[in-house]
Amino acid sequence: MTRVVTAREANQQFSKILAHAEKGEETVILKRGAPVAKLVPITDADRAAERASRRQAFQELTADLQRNSFRIDPDWTFDRNGIYDERLDRLDRR
Repeated sequence: MTRVVTAREANQQFSKILAHAEKGEETVILKRGAPVAKLVPITDADRAAERASRRQAFQELTADLQRNSFRIDPDWTFDRNGIYDERLDRLDRR
């Protein structure tokens, strides 16, 4: 089922629209009566493609770092939390 809302409604009810998207519902957003955008749920295929893209980027990054003589700890993760924790560890060592 596709839901249709005005831009104003989309702005006021964004959390509800996202909740509907999580349940698989599409939402078309109108501006002055004309459709201007569509919010659609992310599919499993989209998630798989995103994971593959991130994995490829990580492999390219680590290969580049190794080519430039950077040592890489295989247990360290390049995510926001890992970077933040690493920064805190370095600050603590000062």
